[in-house]
Amino acid sequence: MSGKPLTTKSILRLITALVLVIGTGLLAIFTNLQNKPTLAENGILTNTPENAQDLRKTPPLSPSPPPPLLPPSPRPHPLPPTLVQWKDSTNSGDYFSQVKLTEVCYLVWSQFPIRIYVETPKEISKEQAKTWVNTVIQAVQEWNVYLPLEVVKQPEVANITIVRKAPPLQKSPNSNIPRARSAQTTYKLYTNNKVLSHRFTILLSPTQTGNYLTAAARHEFGHALGIWGHSPLPSDALYFSQVRNPPPISARDVNTLKRVYEQPTSLGWSLGEKYQN
Repeated sequence: MSGKPLTTKSILRLITALVLVIGTGLLAIFTNLQNKPTLAENGILTNTPENAQDLRKTPPLSPSPPPPLLPPSPRPHPLPPTLVQWKDSTNSGDYFSQVKLTEVCYLVWSQFPIRIYVETPKEISKEQAKTWVNTVIQAVQEWNVYLPLEVVKQPEVANITIVRKAPPLQKSPNSNIPRARSAQTTYKLYTNNKVLSHRFTILLSPTQTGNYLTAAARHEFGHALGIWGHSPLPSDALYFSQVRNPPPISARDVNTLKRVYEQPTSLGWSLGEKYQN
């Protein structure tokens, strides 16, 4: 094959063309890499220890939750025999009008005996702790005449738990300055085999000792039995304030308790049931 010899000018033109072709190819390759989706963007991830998942352990899709059951219609329970037998020969009256309704109407127990757990304090000496527990139990047992009670040693089975602990500070309605409380009683609702139930916790301040501890335990336990309010008379155990000489459980206290247990409640009834009178 014959041809004209390459001149210097022809060689320079050839080199320029080759450089242009190579540069264009590299630019096309670089652009393609930049525009290519990553594995994550394609929905594919490397199974590193950080994102690894055992598909065999993936839980199946949960079925739609069933519609919530209706709360039980409030209705009265049979009056406990101890309250049926109670007669006030003095006709002292009551303070039932001071008892507050709750979201379940009245806080009535229907299963007896009511189980009470008194937590042994650990921040004081064993002798002091024993005295504290005995004082509280003695005050609680005063109510046993009117409703059956049982002191238990297992907190998980208790309906009412009593603890030596300072209650949270309370704000006065007319002041922003919080003040200390000598005791506090609270309740929580729960269901057991679809039956609406409740349990109480009583906090007794460590500052309460002697007769004041007895009075505080007696008073708060009255709340836990269902007297969700206060008496306006200082001669009643459920009087709204502490007094120098704390009174025992009065006839008015028991009359009020009996009135409470004659009232309707949602507690102790099955969810979803409709009450037909």
